[in-house]
Amino acid sequence: MAYGGGGFAISYPLAKAIEKMQDKCIQKYTHLYGSDDRIQACMAELGVPLTKEVGFHQFDLQGSAMGLLSAHPVAPLISLHHLDKIQPIFPNVSRVKALRRLNKPIELDSAGLMQQSICYDRPKGWTISVSWGYSVQINRGILAARNIEKPIQTFNDWYGTGDENSYTFNTRPYRKNACQRPFFYLLSNVHVTTNHTTTSVYVYDGAPGRKCKWHMADPSGVRRVEVYKKPDPNLWDKSPRRNCCRILPTNKNDTLLVDVGECKDGETI
Repeated sequence: MAYGGGGFAISYPLAKAIEKMQDKCIQKYTHLYGSDDRIQACMAELGVPLTKEVGFHQFDLQGSAMGLLSAHPVAPLISLHHLDKIQPIFPNVSRVKALRRLNKPIELDSAGLMQQSICYDRPKGWTISVSWGYSVQINRGILAARNIEKPIQTFNDWYGTGDENSYTFNTRPYRKNACQRPFFYLLSNVHVTTNHTTTSVYVYDGAPGRKCKWHMADPSGVRRVEVYKKPDPNLWDKSPRRNCCRILPTNKNDTLLVDVGECKDGETI
């Protein structure tokens, strides 16, 4: 079936075909629970399969979705459902105010909203993950991209079992070891500069300090991350690919500067 809460889309020709047989079809499937299930049954009679679109989110989760939204699939963000069951996507505000904080990044660069970029600050030995318009993570160590693209399990499943096998997508654990936990920075504001580049600012989420005995640079002094990005309204007209990001030089010890944009020819993470 197609989850109706998270949303589904059908083409215009399919809509015309369903319209011709929908009444009889729905009468045949009265035992099915919802309209989304019945529409899919009618599609099956027409021989049309479902195509999974990972930008539709049926949030059958509890707790904080921060780990999931900070590692969004390479797909446009289309819908968020069951937000009444999870914590506000930005802490310390209501669910409605948290959603309204996304209004400005949607206005400036809707195609890039929550798209993840991964890069490294090699002198410091950090792995940076940018979920544009939402959050930034700083991880100690040089971590593989295939691990960073997995959501951190800051949430629980719908029934609260805590079973990592209950999800329909791969996750990585929220580590007990303080050295292995990322530092999260959440969107504060975003604006456009004179050269049509967006500047989005992310501030430390305020989590209590984490003692770590690793002999490497400590991200705890970073309180602010600035991300520069030129909007690309044609982002989804091309084959899906993550944007690349690059660490920029700065004299401010409490600020990290990051440039995000289309990967250059031959550029890899």
